[in-house]
Amino acid sequence: MQKYLATRLGLLALLLVGLTFFTQSARAQLTVDITRGFVEPLPIAISNFHALDGEAGSAGRDIAGVITANLRSSGLFEPVDPRAFIQEPASLHAGPRFADWRLLNAEALVSGSIDLQADGRMRVEFRLWDVLAEEQLVGLAYTTTPSNWRRIAHIISDEVYERLTGEGGYFDTRIVYVAESGPQNRRVKRLAIMDQDGENHRYLTDGSTMVLTPRFSPTRQEITFMSYEGDRPRVYLFNLNTGQREVLGEFPGMTFAPNFSPDGNQVIFSMAAGGNTDIYTLDLRTRSTQRLTNHPSIDTSPSYAPDGRRIVFNSDRGGGQQLYVMDAQGGSVQRISFGEGRYATPVWSPRGDLIAFTRMHQGNFYVGVMRPDGSGERMISRGYLVEGPTWAPNGRVLSFFRQEPADSSGQVRSRLVSVDVTGFNERELPTPMDASDPAWSPLQTLPGAS
Repeated sequence: MQKYLATRLGLLALLLVGLTFFTQSARAQLTVDITRGFVEPLPIAISNFHALDGEAGSAGRDIAGVITANLRSSGLFEPVDPRAFIQEPASLHAGPRFADWRLLNAEALVSGSIDLQADGRMRVEFRLWDVLAEEQLVGLAYTTTPSNWRRIAHIISDEVYERLTGEGGYFDTRIVYVAESGPQNRRVKRLAIMDQDGENHRYLTDGSTMVLTPRFSPTRQEITFMSYEGDRPRVYLFNLNTGQREVLGEFPGMTFAPNFSPDGNQVIFSMAAGGNTDIYTLDLRTRSTQRLTNHPSIDTSPSYAPDGRRIVFNSDRGGGQQLYVMDAQGGSVQRISFGEGRYATPVWSPRGDLIAFTRMHQGNFYVGVMRPDGSGERMISRGYLVEGPTWAPNGRVLSFFRQEPADSSGQVRSRLVSVDVTGFNERELPTPMDASDPAWSPLQTLPGAS
């Protein structure tokens, strides 16, 4: 745990001391249309960053490699094979020879340089070029400690993604999830966290007690989750900076399905007490609680709209498990799902335009999306067990877990996957063991930005 905290605190020491724009007057309109389901990936060349100081070592190649992997993973870009490059990184520092890159059918080009400064920090510059229009689209410079090179690569990836798609990036993020191991009848479940590409993987709990449903705070370095410590299901708050955790209130019944409000000041959850399961909120500043539902059915899995004015949840109050929306005070309850089967785990998109959910029908599981009024329902993934959707902060990509049927030895495999909201580009996220219950972080902040 101490090693984990030291690593994360080192990353949070990132200093963005020189945010320098080199953007020229932009006539070029090089963009990627991501409104359709399938898009032809944009050919993009990502050159190794030229080391202005020999002591920079392999950092330039490493940064280019992470940017390449990030953009390829989105399904929207097709990086050009670097073995075909004609122009060397050193000469790119003076500007591209656009004809050389057009020969490779590259429509965009990323170049950059690295310089180790006298104080030991590393300055990284990058530029994004429109090859066809022979124009620079954007250029930025960052100064940080050399150990933060991977974080810089994610930030640059987000800049390229946003400039070429018009949507916010999601590469400088993390995913917290439940790591699973052991036989099916004695499953060990512990909290784990990693960068969205699987790097910087760490365990947050030791597995001595079962944990479920972790969720990120949108404003703080905190996670809320459910734990069976002492054989009593309760909601906990975990501080990523300090490693401290605390119980969120001493309630008379079982508490579960926690989630944060958009401002991070409240946690919304379900509590089973007196034969009822209803939805409550806890104010993290005053520790006061408010009961939002009061119905003899089971009301659970609440999720706020990004503006904090509405809440989606699932309930069996209509006879079957369906999705409902209510206002933030628990009033104006309206059912929004009407399909066959059962609906569960609704999650409101960060953009507010869609709600993701799990649907179970005739022995199949689906992950789907619908508009907040229930219209436009469509399934984007299907499987033996697919469940627990979570949104990337740009609202374009979802992650969930996929479990396969038991093999001949009785072992069950469970993995995290991500998929574009259109249903294309489903891919597995690397984890060292079985995984479930993912939760995507917001974009990380940049301390010291100027």
